[in-house]
Amino acid sequence: MDPATLAGIAVALAAVLVSMVMEGGNPASIILPPAMLLVFGGTFGVAMAGGLMKDATGVIGALKSALLAKKHDPSNAITTLVDFAERARREGLLSLEGEVKNVDDPFLRKGVEMAVDGTDPEELREILEAEIASKRSTDKAGAKFFSDMSGFAPTLGIIGTVLGLIHVLENLSEPDKLGHLIAGAFVATLWGVLSANLFWLPLANRLKRISEVESHHMELVLEGVLSVQAGANPRVIEQKLLSYLPAKERPAGSDDKAA
Repeated sequence: MDPATLAGIAVALAAVLVSMVMEGGNPASIILPPAMLLVFGGTFGVAMAGGLMKDATGVIGALKSALLAKKHDPSNAITTLVDFAERARREGLLSLEGEVKNVDDPFLRKGVEMAVDGTDPEELREILEAEIASKRSTDKAGAKFFSDMSGFAPTLGIIGTVLGLIHVLENLSEPDKLGHLIAGAFVATLWGVLSANLFWLPLANRLKRISEVESHHMELVLEGVLSVQAGANPRVIEQKLLSYLPAKERPAGSDDKAA
């Protein structure tokens, strides 16, 4: 799991709370259930209204993906594919039938299993590319939901402030309560802006980034599986797959081996 999102949100929240304390404020003063209910509940509701029900029901899964996404190590996939290529050239594709069951990556396992079963290369490419496209579409829907929430949250916060100020005007005859009521009215705006920029927008960007990384990994695996199925030279497969990685992530000496 990459802790960047949790760590980043924690740092941002800490900065807000520490600055508040340094100015003499009390962090407990922003914990107002009515304002928080309006902002968080209202934001979720209007985001749900702008999409499909499956988008709203899938928000928990999207949240888990954003916070608990597994780290992919392309070098492991490349090593596995090169090993498979060497064995397939020596003993044939059917020799991989037992080995593929031990592969942890489900996409890689599925691709090799289909290759071993004799699936036509063009059909295999189409199936795996469709799976990549499906993943991108699912990730895009989750990112859009959180992105929509980041746009609606500040507006819901303003609505909460307006409602609070209406309550203030109803109590002008009691001046001793006005300061507390006005402060409470602006808490809704605070939560609207804070939640948009500290929670929803970072989660949307996180999902987009994870989708890019995982889709790129799947494309690497796709090309590797097709190369193994075609019986390509293992060293050529290795260099081909290494070209998918940034130069700084390639094993030391890989460029010299290619030369």
